Parts: sequence; structure tokens; C-alpha cells
Amino acid sequence: MENQKILPAAIDLPLNPKVLEEVISKAKDWALMHGVCMRSKTNFNMDSLQFAPFVLTPSLYPRKEFEKAVNLQTILNELIHNVAHDTEFLRETLAGTIQVDEFTSNLFKIYETVLAEGITQILTLGLLRSDYFNTTNNNILQVEFNTIASSFGGISSKFQLFHSYILSELGHYDKIKNLPENNALSGLCDAMVEAWNIIGNTKAAILFIIEDVTYNICDQRFHEFHIRENYPHVKVIRKTLTDVFNTGVLGSNKELIVDGIVISVVYFRAGYEPGHYHSQNEWSARLMIERSSAIKCPSIHYHLAGTKKVQQALAKPGILKRFLTDEDEITRVKEIFTGLYSLDKEEGGDKVVEMVLKNPEGYVMKPQREGGGNNIYGSDIPEKLTTMSEEERSAYIVMDRIFPPISRSYMIRPGAQGAPSIVDMVSELGIFGAIIGTKEKILYNRQVGHMLRTKGSSANEGGVAAGMGALDSPYLFD
Repeated sequence: MENQKILPAAIDLPLNPKVLEEVISKAKDWALMHGVCMRSKTNFNMDSLQFAPFVLTPSLYPRKEFEKAVNLQTILNELIHNVAHDTEFLRETLAGTIQVDEFTSNLFKIYETVLAEGITQILTLGLLRSDYFNTTNNNILQVEFNTIASSFGGISSKFQLFHSYILSELGHYDKIKNLPENNALSGLCDAMVEAWNIIGNTKAAILFIIEDVTYNICDQRFHEFHIRENYPHVKVIRKTLTDVFNTGVLGSNKELIVDGIVISVVYFRAGYEPGHYHSQNEWSARLMIERSSAIKCPSIHYHLAGTKKVQQALAKPGILKRFLTDEDEITRVKEIFTGLYSLDKEEGGDKVVEMVLKNPEGYVMKPQREGGGNNIYGSDIPEKLTTMSEEERSAYIVMDRIFPPISRSYMIRPGAQGAPSIVDMVSELGIFGAIIGTKEKILYNRQVGHMLRTKGSSANEGGVAAGMGALDSPYLFD
């Protein structure tokens, strides 16, 4: 394991116990009163919320690397847009995976179906997020690229204000200038409305595809409420895939009609994992949406472009030239790639297995899944690898494990008893992007905001919605 550097805290810690108790009480109330909240998974109640886990003081992040990630986002948007529209590349890259991964195979069947029929809506909307770990050498490396349900744009937009309040309460008003502005919520919503405008049907609605039970309710509703507040003429409705199957039809011009309402834009906040498809009905609903004239976020080809197998394939020598023409941009993208390896036998998978088994702590195994809690780390890898067939390995990739520098602060979780201790943590930066276009032409391409998720340094997974991370803000330093 790499020797992890320890970063200083944004302010002097520990805090005086009385000051700590008082500021935590204020912080919890601020979070509850500003919607930094989620529904409890352990004591679920439709009528109640609890604050989302948060880090009390912002975590240090190198300004140069933060700005690098921000400036890269429109290039990465274009990269993924071009990947999603390269049918041959998606077929070649996912050929082995769809033989052994039923979920990815089902997605691919929908893709092949709409290709064979002719894609009705050639415009696509991508609301994307590229995630990074900073290294001990202050050099960002990409963890993954999210093309579906890229969450926490809503709540994360509150965190610059949240930590500004906390720093002020602790007598550090002068440090607020190091918290970067974050307009992720408005940026993501503006892109949805831009897609709605392009369709041009003023009576049509934006459809949010949601889970049967939504725990991360504030993050989702903030998008809906922002659109309603700033674009009151644009209607937003929320439906599950089951609802779409039961009440959805295609009109005579393949317009999507759900519960009697014409839909011009579909925003998926569900549909990224097998548990969202209870039966063939939900898969039929997904196919109906893909066949429609609505702009999809993501379209089925954008969804496939976000798989880990595609991420691994893009890191192969020379591949980026297929999708980007500017040599400087290609170089900049290459710099954020860490080691990514195929487990397919015909791509040298046996040698990769041998390499990983010699030092499992240095790697992560990743399946083609989103939503957190799916990866395999360290000492768990050998058992997984040695009990899989050569074919089953194709459902996974291997990535070099990144060991970020450690920061220290108080992590505040709902229901925790007693005064919190200072904990060692690591942070993952996410940069949001929005892109609209066809295969031939990009109409809209922007970087729209950021998020910071922080977890205990000994934790493997860091998803906030999955219950293992906490929301945070980057405190920029030179």
C-alpha cells in the first residue's frame, strides 16, 4: 500500500467540546432546514426526513487539480458522447460481457432492437459525472464516469453555503473564499429544460424515472422544484418503470404518452441496476421509452457507454484517437487514467489474474454496475477470482487501487450517540457535465458543478446513498 500523506485540516482541530456540541447542533438544524436530507433506510417513513451524513468542516483539495478536473469536463462529455454513438466500438467492447452478465445483456438487446428498427430520436441528453481521487502527489486520477442517475447535484449545491455558515460560526469567515461556487443543480436543470425546448412541445412534460421507494428524495425533488420555480411553464412528473408499463403508450408519431401526458424528455434516476426491473414488464417499459421520440437521459447507448468495460477499453493505447481529434486533449485525458485491465482471456486476462493475486491489496475488481456497494477489494479478490470461470471474468474489470491523501475532521451521521471523534478520511471529487447532441453535431456542452464525497480512510465503498460516505465541500489550497 502506498504511504498516504496526511493533509492539514481547514481549521485547527480538535474543537473545544462545548463549541463542538453547539456547532454540531446548528449544523444538523441547518441541514434539516435546507433540505440536506434523506429518508431513513432503517426507519423508513414517507412523512419524515433525517439529515444526510456530512463532514463538519470542508476537506482540503488542491486548487490546481480541482481546476484541472473542471476544465476537463467538456472534453470528457464529448468523449463519452462520441463513444455512445460508435456502434461498432460498443459491440466489440461489450461482446464478452454480454455473454455472462445478464443485466448488461438485457440492456444490449434493447440497444440492438432500436438500432434494427431505426432510432426514433437521434438527439441525446447526457447529465454526466466524472469521479476522481487525488493522489499523494497531488495528481487526480479518474475513478469512474457516470452516465445514468448521476446523483447529488441537488444536495451538493447546498454545501458551499453550508460550510460557509459553519466556518463563520467558528470564527473563520476569512476562509470562505476557498470554497468554490457550486451551481450543479441549476446547471443540470437548465440542460433538461434546454432539451425540452428543443422538442418544442409546450404541453409536454419532463418525466423522471424513479425507484419504487426513493430514499434520496431531496436530491431528486430539488431538480423538480428548481424547474418548477424557474421554468413554471415546464411540467415534471415522476413515475416508476412499472408505472410506465401500466399507463404508457406510444402515439401515432411515436410520442411517449404516460398517464395521458405527452413526454418530451425522460430523466432516469432509476433503471441502472437489476433490482429496478422486477419482471419483463419493466424491461418492456424501458424498450417503449427507447422507441419513443422523447429525448432520453441517458439513451440506451449512453447507458452502455458508461459501463466499466468501456472505461477500461478507453485506456488502451491509441483508442482515444478514435473519439477525440485534438492531440492536446488526448494527452490531458490520458493523464487522468489509472491502470485498467481486462480479465478476458483473449485480452491477456490470465496474466492480469496472476498479477492481481500477487498483490490483491493494490487492485479493485469492478462489475458493470452503478449505485455503490458492488466492487470487490483487497483480500476478497483472490476468492472471487479463483472461483470464477474464464467466461465469468468478462463481467468484471480490474483497476489499480488509488490511495488518496488523508484528511481529518468530524463525520456527523444521523442517530449517532455521544460526541464524535476526529476520523481519518479520504475524499472523492465528482464533476458534473451536461451535453446535448446527435451523432453528427453537439449542440450544448457544459461543465455545470461538482460534489465531494468523503468516507473513512479504511472504508472501501463511499456511496452516500448506499450508507457509507458523507457529503463534503472542497476547501481549495495552492
